[in-house]
Amino acid sequence: MHLNLASVAAGTFDDPTPAELANLEAEKEMQRTGRGYSAIQATRPQTLGYGLTDSPAGQAAWIAEKFWAWTDNDGHSEDALSRQTILDEISVYWFTASATSSARLYWESFANFRDKVTAPSGLSVYPRDITRPSRREAELRFTDLRWFEELPHGGHFAALEQPGSLVEQVRGFFRLFR
Repeated sequence: MHLNLASVAAGTFDDPTPAELANLEAEKEMQRTGRGYSAIQATRPQTLGYGLTDSPAGQAAWIAEKFWAWTDNDGHSEDALSRQTILDEISVYWFTASATSSARLYWESFANFRDKVTAPSGLSVYPRDITRPSRREAELRFTDLRWFEELPHGGHFAALEQPGSLVEQVRGFFRLFR
């Protein structure tokens, strides 16, 4: 399997590299200012979903804030994605009334979110993603890590921000199995 977001235990080594220290600081900041959304979705997805499904402004704000916080931008979401792309993504949630079902993913998966993965794995790490493990941190969870690459640009929404790069990463990983 190939991922571009891997949740792993950060700060697990006695001799962290400068990059691991920087990523640990980013993780601490995410815990301080950015984890509220996942806590709500993991514990009260129905309540949140009803509110977002009832309010187009609420739905737009909920998603637009994630694009601002999790894309590789210089302070404005539109540095990374066009306004039309952002509105298209928000519209998909609104017109399909899928706020609740998307929030339920957290409710249903957080119990096993950091289990060991023994399948052959590939990981592409984008510099503004919400987690950015080092290879050795990733190897603690992904025990058969065969592809690991740190990319120069992109964030959490790599498929939208850097589609060509992500396609190259996925193809590169799966070429290992031809």
